[in-house]
Amino acid sequence: MLLFGCAAGAVGGTWVLSRIPAGAAPGTYPVQLTPAQWRARLSPAAFAVLREDQTEAPGASPLLNEHRRGRFTCAGCDQALYSSTTKFDSGTGWPSFYAPLPRAIATRQDVSMIIPRTEVHCSHCGGHLGHVFDDGPKPTGLRYCMNGVAMKFQPA
Repeated sequence: MLLFGCAAGAVGGTWVLSRIPAGAAPGTYPVQLTPAQWRARLSPAAFAVLREDQTEAPGASPLLNEHRRGRFTCAGCDQALYSSTTKFDSGTGWPSFYAPLPRAIATRQDVSMIIPRTEVHCSHCGGHLGHVFDDGPKPTGLRYCMNGVAMKFQPA
């Protein structure tokens, strides 16, 4: 069931749940490209998530079942975001982590879905990654619920 203001659509063969897009987090980032440059660099699904704040369908990402040692990086700029040691199965259908790597992310309040949430962005390019919630495991109690299409995996 989709919430108010959402729609579902296929983007490059991948189903993406969308809401009215806000675009990448405002601000100045080390990596800044034009929309045309981002489109050339990213798959249509990755562009929709990273640059237009859309959300991939639950269970769609191969990274959901990635259990090797390594790190998860931004699909837009390759910045390291999460260590595999902080990944856990949240049962939500999206790759989840209890802590990011130092200085890897930026957050802002997202009120697009009526209930305020904390949106997570790459601190290097401003790309939308997902949201963080306070229902995660110890030691942080946080659940960084990430879109797999917004990340790549680099094995150790």
